[in-house]
Amino acid sequence: MGNVTALLERPKRAGVIRTVLDNNPGMEPGMAERIVDEAVKFTATCAAFPDARLRPSRVVDEGWHALILHTRVYSELCEGFGRFVHHMPEPPDRSRHNAGELTRTQELIVQAGSPWMSRCGWRRPTRASRSRPDVSTVSPVARAHAPATAATRARTELTR
Repeated sequence: MGNVTALLERPKRAGVIRTVLDNNPGMEPGMAERIVDEAVKFTATCAAFPDARLRPSRVVDEGWHALILHTRVYSELCEGFGRFVHHMPEPPDRSRHNAGELTRTQELIVQAGSPWMSRCGWRRPTRASRSRPDVSTVSPVARAHAPATAATRARTELTR
């Protein structure tokens, strides 16, 4: 897979980063950049492994949602990956939560050739961060999200 983040050209990438920042007052620009990069790697991995049940972490999901909002950019990016990655939201439901999906997603990102950034929202949920189940999955499934808390989650996950 190589450097898939290079497929998101600078002006388009800046627009997606701006969306993450706008949705998360107080977030550092560098964090928003890393979140967008991880969302691109997540999307590329979903395209490379279409039959795998994958899901982003809550923080990376914030970047994926921002990316999807830029529909033309997202469509072009998926074309570059050879497959469109659909997003089909479902309401949160603890009975569907599977912590192994996050680990499998991380492993497939590495298997696909992208470096894994453990310090950018790919950590397993901790007791303190599990007030809601993290049920974002691709097969394709995603959760309803609360963007106002992503900046706090990102800062918390980076300090662990």
